[in-house]
Amino acid sequence: MRYAIQAEGLVKRYGETLALDGVDLAVPQGRLLGVLGPNGAGKTTAVRILATLLRPDGGTASVGGFDVWRQAHQVRSMIGLTGQYAAVDEMLTGVENLLMIGRLLGMSRADARRRAAELLERFALSDAAGRAAKTYSGGMRRRLDLAASLVGRPQVLFLDEPTTGLDPRSRTELWSVVRGLMADGVTVLLTTQYLEEADQLADDIVVFDHGKVIASGTSDELKATTGAQVLEVRPLVADHMELVVRVVSEVVGAAPDLSAGKAVTPVRDPATLPAVVRRLDDLGVVATELTLRKSSLDEVFLAITGHLPQESSAADETDLARKEETFA
Repeated sequence: MRYAIQAEGLVKRYGETLALDGVDLAVPQGRLLGVLGPNGAGKTTAVRILATLLRPDGGTASVGGFDVWRQAHQVRSMIGLTGQYAAVDEMLTGVENLLMIGRLLGMSRADARRRAAELLERFALSDAAGRAAKTYSGGMRRRLDLAASLVGRPQVLFLDEPTTGLDPRSRTELWSVVRGLMADGVTVLLTTQYLEEADQLADDIVVFDHGKVIASGTSDELKATTGAQVLEVRPLVADHMELVVRVVSEVVGAAPDLSAGKAVTPVRDPATLPAVVRRLDDLGVVATELTLRKSSLDEVFLAITGHLPQESSAADETDLARKEETFA
């Protein structure tokens, strides 16, 4: 299999901090790899190494078959990068930003103008092309930033938490754009803290924590590691919750968690649901909600790491960013 992105044993240190501790990654051509992890897990450090912005202290990495350090020029000619914050010039208009990128890439003025018009239309920004970027909404700036990373028609695109700070509608719009890129055959590495984002977009997922890959697989494969299914029971009468907990505990063999008025527990045997229904019926307990569903990626992440991505301290990421600046 041909890999568009490949890394083996990546190590990166900032003083005494081990940001990456032997990371392996492999992204087949034309697929999207979702990289999940809390703040400070090493996601951005890995992206910066793969994008030739940071030198690893150990291991190897290649993009399109080119070594990211020894053949950095070839790598840069085939990649695009969109970081956590829009990098467009806010004083320039939308079209001027894209024209500038095109000219910097060596395009003729006419070719740069054609490419800018094409991207502005694709990203639904044509009507705002003549406005200064500082007048754009957050979602529009992110779309312009993504358009800028595509001016050179990259074969590989790195998206480092591209929807951070966006409202749900803008996030959904950006997801649609990413799907369009995947349909065009662009290989994408997407880092995110939004587990739904990885669930929606990624062909494959890796989970980072403390600089290591601690789990990998498709969304369904990762969900299967937690028991594959989750039982949720909400009684009609709140006072019946004690009975629900007792029944579920006896049938499943473990006490359920209580969340938003529901008893919630992972299960492995599909026969659990009818067994719980019969026991509750015998006790005269009516359930307004009784479901058996797949585990969510939130539950997978919690089971694997013991916390959700957003629960890690933002100070971890800030401290790591400062060390990147110091040691880069």
